[in-house]
Amino acid sequence: MITLEAAYKRAAFYMSELKKGSKKLLNAWAFYDWANSVYTLTIASSIFPIFYSALFISEIKTVSAFGFEFKSTALITFVTAFTFLVVALTSPILSGIADYVGNKKAFMKFFCYLGSLGCIGLYWFNLEHIHVSLLFYFMGLIGYWGSLVFYNSYLPDIAFEEQQDRISAKGFAWGYIGSVLLLILNLAMVMKPEWFGFEISISEALLNSGNESAVNQALEAAKNNASIKAMRVSFVTVGVWWALFSQYSFYYLPKGVSSGNKVTRAIIFNGIRELKQVWVQLKSNLRLKRYLYAFFVFSMAVQTIMLVAVYFGEEEINWGGDSEKTVGLIGSILIIQLIAVLGAYLTSLASEKFGNIKTLIGINMIWMATCFYAYFMFTPTQFYIAAGVVGFVMGGIQSLARSTYSKFLPETEDTTSYFSFYDVAEKVGIVIGMVIFASIDQITGTMRNAILFLFIFFLLGIVMLLRVPKGSAEV
Repeated sequence: MITLEAAYKRAAFYMSELKKGSKKLLNAWAFYDWANSVYTLTIASSIFPIFYSALFISEIKTVSAFGFEFKSTALITFVTAFTFLVVALTSPILSGIADYVGNKKAFMKFFCYLGSLGCIGLYWFNLEHIHVSLLFYFMGLIGYWGSLVFYNSYLPDIAFEEQQDRISAKGFAWGYIGSVLLLILNLAMVMKPEWFGFEISISEALLNSGNESAVNQALEAAKNNASIKAMRVSFVTVGVWWALFSQYSFYYLPKGVSSGNKVTRAIIFNGIRELKQVWVQLKSNLRLKRYLYAFFVFSMAVQTIMLVAVYFGEEEINWGGDSEKTVGLIGSILIIQLIAVLGAYLTSLASEKFGNIKTLIGINMIWMATCFYAYFMFTPTQFYIAAGVVGFVMGGIQSLARSTYSKFLPETEDTTSYFSFYDVAEKVGIVIGMVIFASIDQITGTMRNAILFLFIFFLLGIVMLLRVPKGSAEV
């Protein structure tokens, strides 16, 4: 029973908050995309993979960690897989607790600041202290994905159903603009470090030696060192940007009303029980179950490629020099981002004409061909072509996969549990895909074999999509 005092507190709380659906509240929610999207573009996708690979000077790129000798790319892939495993296991538990005790924003803030500190900590990333360095990497990654769990769950709280698609798209657009702006600044820092006060100098004696070749090599090495310092600073800019701009969202997003209830064992595992109930219900829904199996398989490969693409480009492509490599890799990321918007739009048109399942089958065929093409890819031009293809099918397959799942859901008010199950399935798929990729990379010594192996997952995905029963309408 709610006491009179508690009722007054609750009424005062709601009066002090912005109303659901208000423009200021919706913009405050969408603005968090502007704040956190810089992590995915600068650290997850571009600058950090280049920086990490630059730490390994020798031809054989190995590092000792956790009592084992790892290939450099395999190590970072294993750590990424472990992080997604932690997210998959904890997100349903934490979201359940947050909803129960009414402190969703506190959880979102915790993960935001954890991720921000992780990004700043990457400034000190080095191979001599690899375990602490990987901890910072782990903090950034789990902070980003952990905060997204609570950020996404705010959408039905702050927006009416007819507003949700539009404000979600606005968040995506703001995130894209903000992340590209910071990436351009970071790129300028890396390519022209002297413009930002990073010293590029060689000894006076060498400069006056008359050995032009030695002078040029020394200048190249000095510029590379300055660029690496600029990369370290770029990680700090991401952390500061993320924490600073998120304050606008935190100021206006509702805090949630504290229930005053204690967190019991039953509440902690309530989210897991809901996932089990969805799994049981899937057994009686053959169409949804078969589609989810197909999604699990092809999403495993898609997400893995997106997470390792830059590492592959850095290690397997003949760029000619470090400067060309940096420009080429970051340029390819921008190509992917630009074409992804067009790809998502064209995919939606194709799904309207041919149906969701047929369109997904076609996109999986393109992904499958891309894996085969990547095995024989050596030149920058070939890599740019692959980047364009990946961008074209990347945004489309993600948006279409989720909307198809939504169309296949049964008539129920408990869509949150179904989408929680979907998100956990996606994260577990990433874990499996990354572990398989890293294991093949570690055993065979090349990422080419690993990327070719993903061909199998797209083929299986196509076969499974063909087995999804047709409904009353073409989907």
